[in-house]
Amino acid sequence: MELKALRIGVLMGGRSAEREVSLRSGQAVLGALRALGYEVAVAVDAGPDLPVRLRQEGIQVAFLVLHGGWGEDGSVQGLLEVMGIPYTGSGVLASALAMDKVASRVMFAHAGLKVPRYEVLTAEAQSPTLPPPWVVKPAKEGSSIGVSMVEEPGALREALREALRFGPRVLLEERLRGREVHVGILKDRVLGSVEVRPRVEFYSYEAKYRGGLTEYILPPELSPSVLERTEEAALRAHLALGCRGATRVDLIVSTQGQPYVLEVNTIPGMTETSLLPKIAQRAGLSFPSLVEAILKEALSHGP
Repeated sequence: MELKALRIGVLMGGRSAEREVSLRSGQAVLGALRALGYEVAVAVDAGPDLPVRLRQEGIQVAFLVLHGGWGEDGSVQGLLEVMGIPYTGSGVLASALAMDKVASRVMFAHAGLKVPRYEVLTAEAQSPTLPPPWVVKPAKEGSSIGVSMVEEPGALREALREALRFGPRVLLEERLRGREVHVGILKDRVLGSVEVRPRVEFYSYEAKYRGGLTEYILPPELSPSVLERTEEAALRAHLALGCRGATRVDLIVSTQGQPYVLEVNTIPGMTETSLLPKIAQRAGLSFPSLVEAILKEALSHGP
């Protein structure tokens, strides 16, 4: 069948705390596909009736733009495997590992990558041994949802209460000082990287999705050797989890020039302020071209 005649379902929305971001990403991807001539691409809001919707719409390939739990954690990927529908991005296991910040850090450390020191806290166990300052975040969430920066022990309880709203486990990690760098990966190759400098306390949900709150530096202001090590660490993190397609790897480069891997995003944001499209543009890849490259990669390996 002619590629542009395929019935493509752009899966967006879902039930996670990142629903609104997903809807914005999904509409951007849908617009790019239609501009490229994929006239039968349709939006699919991923709810409990998703299997029925996929059959009713006759979806032949799924373009995943779901962020957060249920859509980015391997659940929808498993459903698509069972239904025999090819889909963009990483498979079930890689998606599940990347979404779980604790499991992924075990994998990163096993691959010889540096990660910040961390502890796992729960509602029952809230006494860390790591000294502050800390970053407190849900073990399974994205877009900096539920994340707090804690300078003093007295502020920990409130930060834990906020993070526990999104799951039973909380990752408490040392707050490293340095540059925040995000590396784009496409087809197991480094596409490029960007340094983010938020004008607020940290690269929060607001800083990510409200214009004017973050400065983007392309390429990052790092020495060539440090940038090379940082991008190499990002690719190793991507490969350590068994990811495929397009990912974005988040790192902190310490003041000593040491890259520390934070996480791998298996379904990077695709909004007008998202980082992967910025990286791709600098690499000479327009937004529609990036979308089509992700789609073609999905079709190359099937369901």
